[in-house]
Amino acid sequence: MVESSGFQLGVVGSLALSVASSVSIVICNKVLMSTLGFPFATTLTSWHLLVTFCTLHVAQRLRFFESKSIDTKTVVLFGLLNGTSVGFLNLSLGFNSIGFYQASSMTKLAIIPFTVLLETLFLKKTFSHSIKLALLLLLLGVGIASVTDLNLNLLGSIVSVLAIATTCISQIMTNTIQKRLKVSSTQLLYQSSPYQASILVATGPFVDRMLTGQNVFAYDYKPLVLAFIVLSCLIAVSVNFSTFLVIGVTSPVTYQVLGHLKTCLILSIGYIMLHDPFTSRNIAGILVAIFGMALYSYFSVQESKKKSANDTLLISQMAKETAPLFADQKS
Repeated sequence: MVESSGFQLGVVGSLALSVASSVSIVICNKVLMSTLGFPFATTLTSWHLLVTFCTLHVAQRLRFFESKSIDTKTVVLFGLLNGTSVGFLNLSLGFNSIGFYQASSMTKLAIIPFTVLLETLFLKKTFSHSIKLALLLLLLGVGIASVTDLNLNLLGSIVSVLAIATTCISQIMTNTIQKRLKVSSTQLLYQSSPYQASILVATGPFVDRMLTGQNVFAYDYKPLVLAFIVLSCLIAVSVNFSTFLVIGVTSPVTYQVLGHLKTCLILSIGYIMLHDPFTSRNIAGILVAIFGMALYSYFSVQESKKKSANDTLLISQMAKETAPLFADQKS
């Protein structure tokens, strides 16, 4: 019972860390890109991953965690897939003629149903009608709150599909690798981040030049811009760590639900602190999304309790069936 309470506390802590760090980095990057005019999102992400690896390497040297060897083929494939998904996501935001945050929200909306489909087909996971209804309400609310214009083109649509597919697969792999290979989120992130960073370091400047028409190496790096880049990289360590942690202790679908909570918080904070435009439609969408999240949380907890009770009953029955056998042997 104490162990279960400790696990639940760990889950709550990981969710809180993920929300706080993600909201913080979005606000930081919004100032960096929108206010200070630094448009190189893909290159910035590669720096995030490099700083994350360096931080974890120092932590490992100081014995904060043990490095665990993972099959090279698995970790390289996983790292490259994660890096590729970031590249495709940034390309989809650039090729579709809608706002950055709207395109991001649209891609996130598609990730949940695609993840549910993949887990159902390939991992034989089942989702109850209650969970599906809660997810539908959540997606409807986020769609109302964040997507106001839809104008996709063929190339943008293809890249968006690739971004959704690679993101879903990488998140499912994050959960599967941790559970099957018995590695922690920190160990997996430490092993894979160099490969994620390498593909983005190699392709980031080209992707950013394609999207912005500017050269990252020719940019005028003023002290305030450098300060926000450093701050963004430091926050990213927490974002990357909490992402792997949340997916490992919950599931890819729960992580995406949490992502939509972040979207609602970002919209609200943007209105309060940054004075972004906010309409009754945004408010209505956020309320519907929060209701959907509440239902998802309630049904998930109920199903988890039911599964736990069934497991306890099964163990109890097995114990009762085994007891006479040992008694006979003794006599």
